[in-house]
Amino acid sequence: MGRVNTPVLTDIQRADLERELKTNDSHSFRMRCQAILLKAAGRKSKDVAQIVGMCHVSVNSWLKRFKTDGLAGLQTKPGRGRKPLLDKVADKDAVLA
Repeated sequence: MGRVNTPVLTDIQRADLERELKTNDSHSFRMRCQAILLKAAGRKSKDVAQIVGMCHVSVNSWLKRFKTDGLAGLQTKPGRGRKPLLDKVADKDAVLA
């Protein structure tokens, strides 16, 4: 059986994670906050993964980013995701045509 990698959260970190879990607009960010809170409660990565809907490797990756970068590490970095096929001007022209 593997070890449980349990982060130790300060009261401020826990309060920040709980606040963001309730108020942030990004579903992905809220899932990441919930994963960190569940790990801090002593849950196994596979259990957390099943609860929040991601694989256990992702849970551990987000935990590592949280440990190094804090709450900001749970944000999606700029430049991620699919790039637009058309630029804004071409898209606007296509819609207006």
